[in-house]
Amino acid sequence: MIDLASEIWQTMRNNKLRTALTGVAVAWGIFMLIVLLGMSRGVINAFEANMGKRGSNNIEVWGGITTEPFHGYKMGRDIQLKADDMGLLKAHGGDKVKSVTASIQGYSVTMSTDKDYAQGNYEGVFPSELKNHGNEMICGRFINDVDIREQRKVIVLSANMAESLYDSLEDAVGQSLKVGDLMFQVVGVFESRHSRSVYIPYTTARALAGNNGNVDVLKVELQNVSTPVDGQNAEDNVRRTLGSIHEFNSEDPGAIWIWNQFNEHLTMSSGMSILNITVWVIGIFTLLSGIIGVSNIMFVSVKERTHEIGIRRAIGARPRSILTQIILESVSITTLFGYIGIILGTAVTAVLGHLIGEHPDRGFLNPGVNISIAFQVTLVLIIAGALAGLFPALKALKVKPVEALRDE
Repeated sequence: MIDLASEIWQTMRNNKLRTALTGVAVAWGIFMLIVLLGMSRGVINAFEANMGKRGSNNIEVWGGITTEPFHGYKMGRDIQLKADDMGLLKAHGGDKVKSVTASIQGYSVTMSTDKDYAQGNYEGVFPSELKNHGNEMICGRFINDVDIREQRKVIVLSANMAESLYDSLEDAVGQSLKVGDLMFQVVGVFESRHSRSVYIPYTTARALAGNNGNVDVLKVELQNVSTPVDGQNAEDNVRRTLGSIHEFNSEDPGAIWIWNQFNEHLTMSSGMSILNITVWVIGIFTLLSGIIGVSNIMFVSVKERTHEIGIRRAIGARPRSILTQIILESVSITTLFGYIGIILGTAVTAVLGHLIGEHPDRGFLNPGVNISIAFQVTLVLIIAGALAGLFPALKALKVKPVEALRDE
């Protein structure tokens, strides 16, 4: 084995320029593959982080305006969702519906402290709202079940709103805040880069609205669903149930507006998989140019060493040993320069990640290559190197010893 390695190294030394030029093509192909994989991983990581924070098994429903007559009703009728719809959707949802909640969106009001004020909208929500929108608490807590049950006048502020009204985010928790004509206690602050939203308990918002039973959004949390068909069936069931309650055609596209987050999540996941496959395909084709160069240099090497191969065959060298040497030479060139490409690609990806920054809300987070990708690329290198040397090696086996000994 040591003799074989020595022969391979000597062959590469004797053809430094040719080996280097061929190796650069391999290194460039691997470099581009690593950079593409690293950057696509940043996009996929951001997608997974956002989906992990936000509930992805939800269907949200807003009331709309009918676009066709139905059972004596004229078109153009407003569909107003009701609090009672929550129980009916849960009852008709079967084992596919885990829970149904709602939210009430208040009008724009002035929110003020002793020192400052700001204009904003409040939203009456259930405790599950925090996960549904993918928000994270910075300090304090979110709305809880006791707040809902006792209709407490508590409020949760976005970071932007808290910064506008208080000296610091931590100072906001426990303080009083005047919302319109009522006093609320701030119980928490959540992270939101752009929003100035504030949340109060659903029951409190309902009382402020006069307990008229109207809600603005219904939120259906699904369970036991795994395919787009399951998601579509759940959406169709919501349409049929609300259509029978509010007397509109369930196929009327304008009667209600539905955001099927579950099917959207599956579509985006499929898109991320396609992105990953596309990157691999582009990288492999880029690498292919280098592999063809390796194969060409091995054909030249076989031609130049025809006399040597003939002598080795004449003194009893087995075809297998010649085949092994040529293939290993090809694998060595590919692997050596391939790892140079891996190192450079990893370094460039790290630098780009540092310059661009980690912004999951902007679609980019933690770019780079992990151990599994490194193993995959290594496997690609070995296979590519073996294939690059296979055809020249087969050509070498066809050399007849007598003809090879006459070759000069």
